[in-house]
Amino acid sequence: MCGIVGIFDLKDKREINRNLLSRMNETQHHRGPDEGNIHVEAGLGFGHRRLSIIDLSSGQQPMISADSNAVLTYNGEVYNFLELKKELEELGYNFKTHCDTEVILYAWQAWGEACVERFRGMFAFAVWDREQQTLFLARDRLGVKPLYYSELCSGHLIFSSELKALKQHPDFPKKFDATAIEDYFGFGYIPDPKTIYKNVYKLEPGYCLTIKRGQQKYQPRQYWNISFSPRPAQDEKSTAEELITRLREAVKIRMVADVPLGAFLSGGVDSSAIVAMMAGLSKDPVNTCSISFGDPAYNESKFAAQVAERYHTQHRVEQVNADDFSLIDQLAGLYDEPYADSSALPTYRVCQLAKKQVTVVLSGDGGDENLGGYRRYRWHKYEEQMRAWLPTSIRKPVFGLLGQVYPKADWAPKLFRAKSTFESIARDSLEGYFHSVSTLSDELRSNLFSAKLKQDLQGYKAVEVFRRHADNAQTDNPLSLVQYLDIKTYLPGDILTKVDRASMAHALEVRVPLLDHQLVEWMAGLSPDIKLKGRVGKYIFKKSLEAYLPDDILYRPKMGFSVPLDAWFKGPLKQKVREALLGGTITQSGLFNQKFIEHMVAQHQSGLKDYSTPIWSLLMFEAFLRTNS
Repeated sequence: MCGIVGIFDLKDKREINRNLLSRMNETQHHRGPDEGNIHVEAGLGFGHRRLSIIDLSSGQQPMISADSNAVLTYNGEVYNFLELKKELEELGYNFKTHCDTEVILYAWQAWGEACVERFRGMFAFAVWDREQQTLFLARDRLGVKPLYYSELCSGHLIFSSELKALKQHPDFPKKFDATAIEDYFGFGYIPDPKTIYKNVYKLEPGYCLTIKRGQQKYQPRQYWNISFSPRPAQDEKSTAEELITRLREAVKIRMVADVPLGAFLSGGVDSSAIVAMMAGLSKDPVNTCSISFGDPAYNESKFAAQVAERYHTQHRVEQVNADDFSLIDQLAGLYDEPYADSSALPTYRVCQLAKKQVTVVLSGDGGDENLGGYRRYRWHKYEEQMRAWLPTSIRKPVFGLLGQVYPKADWAPKLFRAKSTFESIARDSLEGYFHSVSTLSDELRSNLFSAKLKQDLQGYKAVEVFRRHADNAQTDNPLSLVQYLDIKTYLPGDILTKVDRASMAHALEVRVPLLDHQLVEWMAGLSPDIKLKGRVGKYIFKKSLEAYLPDDILYRPKMGFSVPLDAWFKGPLKQKVREALLGGTITQSGLFNQKFIEHMVAQHQSGLKDYSTPIWSLLMFEAFLRTNS
């Protein structure tokens, strides 16, 4: 895994500032501590930081083709590079290394933009073609690896793996995008392609960008999209067997490395499935690691230990203290823009633990999105049934009124949180799903924002993110549609961003078998009825794993990497919350209604209402403002 950076003169061939390029490159030293190089020529500069995984002695970047016509800087792994290498050799290309970097370089020369459609893996890269005077940027299909870019007022285009590198440029635009702030408080992260800054973008998953020097306009192009078109039905047994075969193959190709390799093992279904497959493919015991929590309500370590014992892994576990909140400012520096998923704290710690043993780990991320594992999918299905039974003319006023008058019960199990359910059913399908997944409700965001911020938003609402993707979804099945929305937003914007930053902070490479695009395409074509069957999410996945994992791993309630925010804000973080939110940076920003913030803090700390999620979102926004001023 690596970090990439570049400066491209869109208009001419002006001299590139080598010192500036080096500074930008060095901000990403943590992503690649093994080596760092830059390449500069007229009107172009590429930088690269390397974490050596395969072919440790060669494959240095930026890499220049044998004919000197193409230059590459690349972050990621292409798992089918040996097959592509053979194909390219038959076309007459000669290779000097044994790594995938050189394969990408010659794949560009052989196939141009279409090369990206042949790669199986996770990647973000830039190729400069001297002969065509063309810069080509690409990001993998699911967004495992990040890529940021911005066109500056100077006529330069800059790009990098992390925002912190772009911020080194003196012309970097630092004005906030009001709609990105609305998105952040709606989702808890800023969905692609936006960033917190105006005119600074993430290249979306499955997109590429081609720019010819002197070209006035350019537009990212989508080269891949997931389709939920159903394939011919198989019986459950055959489907389960094929799922295991495909999963095993996706795991196998990700176990190739010239450095120590292991796996995250949380004790949940997905990570346990990955470890089970690895154990069957490895001659040696698999290295596994997990995080333990003192509070049993958040602790899955006993289930992880059960899987580790079954497969005789070399297992390490460390306990995270209940007051492990010292990372708040550090996280703000890692993510470079507001990011409110509190599970970033234990994710950082498990990556820190893994690095003590290995340099590469396999992760179970992606199973819930692909196979219908989230509880919210079940609730959305129930709500969709209600929407289908009752016409909008009845449903909207009746359930809207019930949502207004029914008391809010944050403390109750979701089954009894009728207020939220009524509010959701009163909305249309997309608005209802957004209401169920949003970190702060429409009402909360309206109360929180200042009059000036509302004016800047000009009526924009975060649900528009879902509407844009829904227009491109090519499915009208209720489950498939919300899976599609999560794959396009929550997966890259929250889950994969969290893992990338936490792992690269420790120079750790994370590979994700359940996001192998061939496996994802196959799973998308499965009937929704065998993904979510009754109350059982990931039904066919769990059935396929019954020979590999016990029922108390497969069928117990989902836990996840939760953090006890409610208790923190009433106890050890009580004063910190008051200092951070009731004055200083937050007040000076002019973005918020300070009286409402005071109301939330008082209500939460007195125990009258649970405002832990908006308080955490504000804390992380305040930390971002303070550390990125």
